[in-house]
Amino acid sequence: MRFPVACAVFFQMTMGFSVQKTAEPNSDHAIAGAASGFITRFLCQPLDVIKIRFQLQVEPISKCHISKYRSMSQAVLLIIREEGSAALWKGHVPAQLLSIVYGTVQFYSYNVFTKMLQQVPQIEEWRHTTQFVAGAGAGSMGTIFSFPLDTVRTRLVAQSSNHQVYNGVLHSCSSILRQESSKVFFSGLLPTLLQIAPHTGLQFAFYGLFTDFYKRCTSDTNTSFYNSMLSGSAAGLLAKTVVYPFDLARKRLQIQGFQHGRKGFGKFFQCSGLLDCLRITVKEEGVRGLFKGLTPSQVKATVTTAFHFTAYEQVLLLLKTLR
Repeated sequence: MRFPVACAVFFQMTMGFSVQKTAEPNSDHAIAGAASGFITRFLCQPLDVIKIRFQLQVEPISKCHISKYRSMSQAVLLIIREEGSAALWKGHVPAQLLSIVYGTVQFYSYNVFTKMLQQVPQIEEWRHTTQFVAGAGAGSMGTIFSFPLDTVRTRLVAQSSNHQVYNGVLHSCSSILRQESSKVFFSGLLPTLLQIAPHTGLQFAFYGLFTDFYKRCTSDTNTSFYNSMLSGSAAGLLAKTVVYPFDLARKRLQIQGFQHGRKGFGKFFQCSGLLDCLRITVKEEGVRGLFKGLTPSQVKATVTTAFHFTAYEQVLLLLKTLR
């Protein structure tokens, strides 16, 4: 079965399942997920730009004279000086599309998978495990649907303003299809799925764990705004740290064949696959190289996950109120 057909069958099955099993439509979760993705992306895009620039730099992130980017503050000031403040939102259009698509599919799928798993006898005893499994499946579905936009976003962020290759989303898509191949849109999908499945699973599991802990400590039976913010922050920080090397490998695989757009950023990282990427990174940059850009990534993960869950919970509550 071809991928688009399989995806269509999946959503037809899950939509039918939701209608039969619950009075609450899955469309509410899809809408809340889309709104959550939009809000979070708009607020946190500069952190993503810094993270990607760090990940793609082969030279050390330190006070080394050969390194272009040496710290978060230095990178922000350098980007503003060389490319203007708008560069901190470089790639924002595909990133925004990516976030909306990903948020929609992720929360919709999570709701569906959770309801399916709840049909298993005695599953309530394994609630956090259920959250992990449903989250892993939801993250994988969201990634597959949104991955081409992630590749376009990465290339737009990676290119230098002085050696601009792409003029926008449509131009980048047509250039990739004309000069490379459609397979390029899915370069790095394997390490992404290896990263995103446990990452999203851990996010949902940690979020459930921390929200429950907050409720026990405060005797609050509902998931409040403050509960979502604190629990989302902790969940994002822990989950991102565990799976970070795969995130770095994904970004480096997505720029293969894009040497002409990386002039002025230092040595170009060349690899042929996931294992080769990890091997070369360790060989040339040491084990610490696998965690290059971890600090801005942790900051981003902490902030974005907090906003992601909080916006989702608040929009979902608003939709229930309006219904």
